[in-house]
Amino acid sequence: MLLVAHTARDEAREIAHALVRGLHEHGIVVRLLADEAVDLGLAGPEAAGPLLELAEATAAAGRGCELVVVVGGDGSILRAAELAHPNGTPVLGVNLGHVGFLAEAEVEDVESTIEAIAGRHYTTEERLTLDVTVHHDGDVVTSTFALNEASVEKAARERMLEVVLEIDGRPLSRWGCDGVVCATPTGSTAYNFSAGGPVVWPGVEALCVVPLSAHALFARPLVVAPTSLVAVEVLSGTEGAGVLWCDGRRTVDLPPGARIEVRRGARPVRLVRLHQAPFTDRLVAKFGLSVEGWRGAGERRRQAEDRDA
Repeated sequence: MLLVAHTARDEAREIAHALVRGLHEHGIVVRLLADEAVDLGLAGPEAAGPLLELAEATAAAGRGCELVVVVGGDGSILRAAELAHPNGTPVLGVNLGHVGFLAEAEVEDVESTIEAIAGRHYTTEERLTLDVTVHHDGDVVTSTFALNEASVEKAARERMLEVVLEIDGRPLSRWGCDGVVCATPTGSTAYNFSAGGPVVWPGVEALCVVPLSAHALFARPLVVAPTSLVAVEVLSGTEGAGVLWCDGRRTVDLPPGARIEVRRGARPVRLVRLHQAPFTDRLVAKFGLSVEGWRGAGERRRQAEDRDA
């Protein structure tokens, strides 16, 4: 197992040590990122052993691993997804964040999580990703991926970004705006959600496009087909430059004339599931939604049974 932890937090270090001990007790080899091993005090000769490996934080870190186990919030899970994505390694998150929408386990579940890993009592689900390509002056500037979203944003607060949105090779609308968010169903509860976009169930294959503070009559959130090619072009001849953010982690400067193309990713990210709870229940739990007074069929049956008892 590759173990990734937010080692700047005391609680994360404690849980990481508990995971290492517990997995070692089951004879499972734990691989740590070299810099995190130093933070955890597991990088010295005294910590070395046949069940502990060190690796650099590169695309090869997850190679040969059965799982990537992450201790932290959604930001840490997105960081781990970068390591897991090239090899298709499933990601299991232990939540230390405020919401932890991508996480599957909470801190109090560490012991049961270790047992589930050891016994392989888990399932995996594939989450749609984005392949993102930036073009400028006929050249490909960069190619990357995103699990949550690719957002084109203005680089300077004092200037709007002038863009044209294109869907499947046809122009749709021109906006002066703060930016445009292109999100996956997984990312629909992240930046997309905060920007007023729709919540999309993970089983729905679609892409979300949400303008940010657009000065236009038609600037509504859009849901397009997973086969669609979404393009955002920063208009030439304008003074406003932009910046591309992928999952809030990887950034690329966008001069006027840059073209950003977003399409369904060729390789999904695999997330581990320990429980088969419906996505509706996850929404209610993560956002603390009020469902008091709900009178569904199950509640009516329970009340009837109480009356008959």
